[in-house]
Amino acid sequence: MPVNVIVVVNAGSSSIKFSLFKQEQSKLRVFLKGQIEGLYTDAAHFTAREIGGETIDEKRWSAEVVTHDAAMRYLLDFMRARLAGFTVEAIGHRIVHGGEEFVGPVRLTAEAVERLERLTPLAPLHQPHNLAPVRAVFDIAPNLPQIGCFDTAFHSTQPALAQAFALPVEITGRGVRRYGFHGLSYEYIASALPEHDADLARARVIVAHLGAGASLCALEAGRSVACTTGFTALEGLPMGTRSGALDPGVVLYLFDELKMELRDVMRLLYKQSGLLGVSGVSSDMRVLEASEDPRARFAIDLFVYNIGRQIGSLVAALGGLDAIVFTAGIGEHSAAVRRSVCAGAAWLNVVLEEGANQAGVGKISAPESAVSVWVVPTDEELMIARHVGKVCAEADFGGC
Repeated sequence: MPVNVIVVVNAGSSSIKFSLFKQEQSKLRVFLKGQIEGLYTDAAHFTAREIGGETIDEKRWSAEVVTHDAAMRYLLDFMRARLAGFTVEAIGHRIVHGGEEFVGPVRLTAEAVERLERLTPLAPLHQPHNLAPVRAVFDIAPNLPQIGCFDTAFHSTQPALAQAFALPVEITGRGVRRYGFHGLSYEYIASALPEHDADLARARVIVAHLGAGASLCALEAGRSVACTTGFTALEGLPMGTRSGALDPGVVLYLFDELKMELRDVMRLLYKQSGLLGVSGVSSDMRVLEASEDPRARFAIDLFVYNIGRQIGSLVAALGGLDAIVFTAGIGEHSAAVRRSVCAGAAWLNVVLEEGANQAGVGKISAPESAVSVWVVPTDEELMIARHVGKVCAEADFGGC
């Protein structure tokens, strides 16, 4: 009997990452991962590897430019050829912005994609590329179910006051409000916390998703009540190349005084700021931590300082704090950043256990700490696969 497989796709401007999941003993397990990188260049490269094993397939293109459409066509052909005995049940797509309408996973139709395309101004660096593989599969395999899973959806539980800007209603009525991002990561962490400590299911928790994209989210009993990202993913903490929060007057200054064009301002705020812009060295925390350039140290300190200020804000939103959770690339792997953040949270009686912090797994706070501190790896792909499995079960699509 064929085994149903869920394919999870995370598409960017120049790459498509994919993960394949199958059901084992009532749990979804990833068994193959890969990516096609270098899209729209003359150096596209496909790799696929088994989990815990070696690369099982690889291809390089040198004489043609590979688009999202061609990449998805190659991926589907690869799965048909190499996954004998498997049936693709559905494809789940990470889509950054769901707006006010898409507050949960949905089957994607041409009409739904058209509505999602209208949100491109809110996520210009992500939305078009997230949707490109969806349209490609419509053409290649129109009967294959595709499920959209949205980074904004988890934050739809926030109260109206946490979502609102102090702007006239004719503007906010057009959907200008705080949406929040990294929701699939936060949703996974919320589901995983009770496995570490049952009390965390009911606790007041700040999750620090620290990576190239960085943000904090305040959870109360597993639900988002506030976060640092807002109308776009520019808001909040400084990130790898994004500015984070700015006085809106700075943007006015760029236009009025420096006479910058719109595209130049977008490039500055999205691509040339954050850790990269401040340090002038790199957007990679590992490079900055190894650098002797004082600008690199300043960039790290500014990153940590902003995390500390935002923790204070979210503690106020929660009315107290029971736990801090670090996740994502920097959060999971930088003991130094965790140490500095926790030192800045000493006013909350946070006490780190340095040996546990160096190990970077599970609980890393000392027994006397008033607030428990954890490192919990995130798994957005598994969260998407769970959503896809649930939607498919409820709709009974069948295999394709």
